[in-house]
Amino acid sequence: MRILKLIPRFIQVSFQEEAAYRSNFFISLFSSILNLVTGVLGILVLFGQIETIYGWNFNSTLALLGVYLIVTALRGLFIGPGLEALAGMDGEIWAGKFDFVLLRPLNTQALVSLRKWKLYSLFDLVLGLAVFAMAVVNLRAELTIWQVASFLVALASGLTILYAILLIFSALVFWSPGILFTWIFDGLFQMARYPMGMYPGWLRLVLTWVVPVGMITTVPAEALTGSLNAWMLAASIGLAVLLLLAGSQLFKIGLRQYASASS
Repeated sequence: MRILKLIPRFIQVSFQEEAAYRSNFFISLFSSILNLVTGVLGILVLFGQIETIYGWNFNSTLALLGVYLIVTALRGLFIGPGLEALAGMDGEIWAGKFDFVLLRPLNTQALVSLRKWKLYSLFDLVLGLAVFAMAVVNLRAELTIWQVASFLVALASGLTILYAILLIFSALVFWSPGILFTWIFDGLFQMARYPMGMYPGWLRLVLTWVVPVGMITTVPAEALTGSLNAWMLAASIGLAVLLLLAGSQLFKIGLRQYASASS
């Protein structure tokens, strides 16, 4: 509970760090617009040739893109920055600065996860919500209370899975500080902007159960469009809990593995 009280202070400090470089504002805005335009153009080109693909039409795929943009924005806002500061290029483990984090009288995992915020990712969040709202308006006649409720549960599970995966890949850096494991995940996560049904069977299996990026985006979009099975929703919840527990345990083991820079 102490860490939650510090979140406003973390946000304030993060904003001060970002505001020190005004060019970051325009770079982030340009990057957000470019990411939106490329995503929408890809869908327009695809559905300019066909009406449906593996049960997905333009509106449902647009909803999937909206989910992808929202999840990406939330990752950039508060899920990723702290872990990237720990395990990214020139991160604290590599540079030997992690000792200062360990000295603070707070839960280390919670501190690492919540201390950094990238507020310019709010641009991405607004654009993602706009795309998602457009899709929802087009699907409004088909929505039911169950679809909305299952979408919210699936989205929460997807965000938990995303955090757990990033935590696991970050924890691996304790054993190999020179390897940026999260870059491997970033390449696979790009594939989450399209329906899993578009990929070959073996790749769909990998992206659903091995590195479950499909659980993060496709499952919530399927919940919204009413094509999600109840067992798949339950599997998403179960996988989120399992990965979160595994990530937390691996992080604890990694902490014990860590050798202080001063030792």
